[in-house]
Amino acid sequence: MKDMPTKERILYSALDLFSEKGYDGVGVDLIAENAGLKGPSLYRHYKGKEDIFSSLIDMVESHYTKGFGLKNTEVGFPESMDDLIENAMGRIQFTMHDDVIRKTRRILAMEQFRSERMAEMTTRYHLENLQELYAIIFADMMKKGILKQDDPEYLALEFVSPVTLLIHIYDRQPEREAEVLEKIRKHFEHFVKTYGEEESAC
Repeated sequence: MKDMPTKERILYSALDLFSEKGYDGVGVDLIAENAGLKGPSLYRHYKGKEDIFSSLIDMVESHYTKGFGLKNTEVGFPESMDDLIENAMGRIQFTMHDDVIRKTRRILAMEQFRSERMAEMTTRYHLENLQELYAIIFADMMKKGILKQDDPEYLALEFVSPVTLLIHIYDRQPEREAEVLEKIRKHFEHFVKTYGEEESAC
């Protein structure tokens, strides 16, 4: 982190601290100290804690959009039901193991009832973005004859909702990672058997 530009270093320091202590448990001086700065010098870069927090969320949203492949980026449409499973499992690995995303989920869990923006982000990240992404993917797969004709938005809701629940279990109990991943894969395989229009290797 020492090699980062100062503004970015402050944001990553804030991410660490907010994910451990919550927004109210962290002061500007502690963020500065954690970033290797004197308290007053932090104000050359940010107006205060709320400005840091807002900038942090902007950074996280950009990171998430690029890393996860949301609708306004290159989606990568599956060419088979097996592709669907492997692509989805790759996204699961990202969301479970990416340090920025894991810490952000902890912040969202703590701050969603304090901040209207965090409440909106929690709903968007935990369900709406994923549902929109998979609705687009499923509509494409239906056109190709890979997936049965149905309401792609409803199928997307069915596809992603159990995954969100299981990832929350992993966040609380990371020692259950192998169990969680196995259940997610079995859920995907069941979805493929139920809605697929082709023979799958599952």
